[in-house]
Amino acid sequence: MVDSTRGGIQVGVDIGGTFTDVVCRSSDGKVRFVKLPTTRKDESQAVLQSVALMASEWGIAAGDITRFAHGTTVATNAVLERKGARIGLITTDGFRDVLEVGRQMRHQMYGVVLDGETPVFLAPGARRKQVRERVAADGTVLLPLDEDDVRRAAAELAADGVEAIAICFLFSFRNPAHEARAAEIVREAHPTLKVAVSHEVDPAFREYERTVVTAFDAYVKPVIDRYLARLETGLESAGVPAPLQVMQSRGGLMVSSVARQRPVRLFLSGPAAGVIGARMAGEAAGIEDLITVDIGGTSCDIALIDKGRALVRSEGVIDGYPVRVAMVDVNSIGSGGGSIAWIDRGGGLRVGPQSAGSEPGPACYGRGGEKPTVTDASVVLGYVNPEYFAGGAMTLRPDLAEKAIRDHIAGPLGMTLEQAALGIHRVLNAQMAEGIRLVSIRQGLDPRRFALMPLGGGGAVHATALARDLSITRVLVPRHPGILSASGLLAAPVEHEMATAFGHSVADSSLADIRTVLDGLDAACRDLMAREQLNGDPVTIRYAADVCYVGQSYTLEVPLRMDESAPLDRLYDDFLVDHDRVYGHATRIPARIVNLRAVHQAGGGGGLEGAMEWQPGSPEKGTRRLLVAEMTGPVEAKVYDRAAMAPGFTFAGPAIVEQPDTTTLVEPGWHGMIDAGGSMILTFQDA
Repeated sequence: MVDSTRGGIQVGVDIGGTFTDVVCRSSDGKVRFVKLPTTRKDESQAVLQSVALMASEWGIAAGDITRFAHGTTVATNAVLERKGARIGLITTDGFRDVLEVGRQMRHQMYGVVLDGETPVFLAPGARRKQVRERVAADGTVLLPLDEDDVRRAAAELAADGVEAIAICFLFSFRNPAHEARAAEIVREAHPTLKVAVSHEVDPAFREYERTVVTAFDAYVKPVIDRYLARLETGLESAGVPAPLQVMQSRGGLMVSSVARQRPVRLFLSGPAAGVIGARMAGEAAGIEDLITVDIGGTSCDIALIDKGRALVRSEGVIDGYPVRVAMVDVNSIGSGGGSIAWIDRGGGLRVGPQSAGSEPGPACYGRGGEKPTVTDASVVLGYVNPEYFAGGAMTLRPDLAEKAIRDHIAGPLGMTLEQAALGIHRVLNAQMAEGIRLVSIRQGLDPRRFALMPLGGGGAVHATALARDLSITRVLVPRHPGILSASGLLAAPVEHEMATAFGHSVADSSLADIRTVLDGLDAACRDLMAREQLNGDPVTIRYAADVCYVGQSYTLEVPLRMDESAPLDRLYDDFLVDHDRVYGHATRIPARIVNLRAVHQAGGGGGLEGAMEWQPGSPEKGTRRLLVAEMTGPVEAKVYDRAAMAPGFTFAGPAIVEQPDTTTLVEPGWHGMIDAGGSMILTFQDA
């Protein structure tokens, strides 16, 4: 059996909107990496190109690869771009419109034009069918399943050209027999259709949320299945013996064959890998409290690591819609290096969410893009060396960047070129600062006690400006922040999580009943873990409960420590602490366990920090004139080569630190030091 977790050649591939990042680590600890343009028409092609590149340029044979981990945006993009499958929905008679009615809540109460806030695009009314059956809230069968109704509904949907069918019956999480039989009927009659069943996808109460996540699972299932099948076939044809592993939303890996069955768990796959890499880099630097800002070409992903633990929420939001899947708590905004600057009808400067992406890319790429982007502004301000972009792999065109900003921003607003470029950066930084406040303050946490960690190709350019806006005095720049999502894939554990409804007050809950439910969840997790090639790695098991006050609508996930003498007392006390932190108050009144959760985990660890070699010689490369927001005119900044900045090296801003995967802007007032592991720690010292 191939050892997929240790030794040999380990490869992590993360696909972003602009670049596909590839990290390769050999058994002796040597690390190589490369950034390839993302192949937007078929993202798997960039992954397969990386295997060919490793053989041709690094002499690494495909047969020597013992681990291949992948982070993908395919599931998220399918939703954002409305390119998922044509699906149908089968529900209990009388509940076909749950998907459209939702919670009857509106986030924009006073909008002149009211847009729908439920994902009706998943299954419009004509593709929502209902069948006669009814299960009570306690699981008792009130009305047997009408199998002829199921056959009729499936036939009508198949005739309508659907690729997948979602099945969501009332209270199926209490008794899944009707759903299971309906799925069996659909598969027998229409074996080519993909089927998503709610008691398998999300066996928990709240009908609308369960319907939404099941419909999303069906919507992305054919897309993910085709994509991963192509990738599996391509890797096999290339001679890669390692099983393909895919990153999940909550920060663990699973084998591709399981991912194809549970595709809704791949939302935020790439950002989750970045958070895992950031946690490992912070651990290596001795910093446990981090706010991560992952800025790529099309988006900015913001997350928080508190006391060495990435925050995970039990329900995420994709394109504004609730998706009840455990996810790393990431706030994604449409702000990246390729975000387009534009002027709104009121004459205000805006940045994003539209992006130039990699095709054609920013104007300075010289590939036909004409609209100004954040990267174009970085070139004009002197932050990015046009001759050393992506380590010299691409030469930028400053003249095209200047023309784009002058024609579209500076001219119409009556500004100088430099003022317009600074304005673009200020707007972007303000958007990201607000996103950071949402992630931190929303959790009851003061961002000032955290260090800021920039990730992605563009994060380090904005780090000190962002930190200044948030009164954060410490910035941690990992050795290679531009590829940290890809390297995080190599540090991630294999993980499987199962949850189910419980629905009893804490005081009335029986430990024996809880243990029975957890045993069932453990059995399901063990079945999934058995499909992974663990090679004897020990499996750790954690439990959690979604808890709320009796009568409260929203839950908090609280660790359930079954190994303690009084686990329910500890659960209640921990819930009060978390409730006070998040909501600002806590009262000792009855609380309720809504769901129970088991998480099985194996492997993981082993970040890339300290694995890089240092180049001899002076790190100073010269000087460059910069424009920064806090200064009235240009400043002369020293330019440093990150590869030559050995541990112990110190410097002061204004400065530019260049490396192949990113550029770090160190504004005046900041001082830098390279620690023993190679991380760059910037601290602000106000004169």
